[in-house]
Amino acid sequence: MTPLSQFSPLTIRGRTLLPIVQGGMGVGISAKRLAGAVAATGAVGTVASVDLRHLHEDLMAESEHARGQDDLNRLNLIALDREVKGALENAHGNGLVAVNVMKAVDSHAALVRQACESGAHAVVMGAGLPLDLPEMTADHPGVALIPILSESRGISIVLKRWMKKNRLPDAIVIEHPNHAGGHLGAARIEDLGDSKFDFRRVLEETFDVFKSLGLEREKIPLIVAGGVNTFEKVKTYLTEFGASAVQIGTAFAVTREGDAHENFKRTLAEARPEDIVEFMSVAGLPARGVLTPFLKSYLKRESKLQANAKADPARCTQGLNCLSVCGLRDGLAKVGQFCIDLKLSAAFRGETSKGLFFRGADPLPFGPAMRSVRETIHYFMTGEKPLDLA
Repeated sequence: MTPLSQFSPLTIRGRTLLPIVQGGMGVGISAKRLAGAVAATGAVGTVASVDLRHLHEDLMAESEHARGQDDLNRLNLIALDREVKGALENAHGNGLVAVNVMKAVDSHAALVRQACESGAHAVVMGAGLPLDLPEMTADHPGVALIPILSESRGISIVLKRWMKKNRLPDAIVIEHPNHAGGHLGAARIEDLGDSKFDFRRVLEETFDVFKSLGLEREKIPLIVAGGVNTFEKVKTYLTEFGASAVQIGTAFAVTREGDAHENFKRTLAEARPEDIVEFMSVAGLPARGVLTPFLKSYLKRESKLQANAKADPARCTQGLNCLSVCGLRDGLAKVGQFCIDLKLSAAFRGETSKGLFFRGADPLPFGPAMRSVRETIHYFMTGEKPLDLA
């Protein structure tokens, strides 16, 4: 089944694409299977670069003998290379394969370089202002660069800095922190519902920024992300608000092609609205996920753990320096006090008692049913649900 889109295509670096971008979800939630399947339809598939060694038994076995963070980083780069090449193979020459890299990850520059060397068509960067992304990719001018931002002020800062380097973003993802899953682009939980993040406002203000900088409105595609869970929203954003595409995360995470454990998919798909909560992550950013036994227990103990926070690398349960800023390792009392890598890895394996399950705030288009990538994209492009779910 090939989606017959009524919408204008998304164009990035001369590639004509369906206006659908699959969000990057780590650890191991969106890798070669999911990204390749999405790209195969003619859309944008995304490999999340964080700690992909968990997808490879040989690399995990080697991890047991790692002598430090440098060894683990090397193994993750090997895994990223495998996943990007696998996604490209699964895409069969269609669509676009991107790699999502978090600016907050300490090894982000190495991950960007590896993504480019492995043949990724684009690098998508969020979790911080990607002001130096053009420098990181200078040896790979053909790779598209796509920052993730949440409001027009950040977009203006990035554009002005990049223009001084004679580089423009090939697209910009505008992520609404009050709807998206995972790490969110706001300073505090109380800020998530601020009107400055509303899509219509951000798009209008961004078009004004373009005009002030002498950029044509159509020069840089704008991709809205967060809470995109119905065909009607897609239609509104693309035909009324002026967006060029939409980014979708959770609805793809629960597809049959999703790279995570079936328990992970069921946990996301069956979560009720009251089971989806916001909390402060170890990276110093608000986050949104499912209230699993781990998260419920953690939130009950959070105040006590924060009161006892202290800067001590020995408190890092994995012995990693995976984040540039880590509440547990660095003793930051106002943010999360747990090992993010340990908890996301457990979620990838489907361990609901131990894992941190990131998820968007809105209902899924097919409810708890798990369908294919093609059925999901067909619905978002046409409004037609599978007959047994219509």
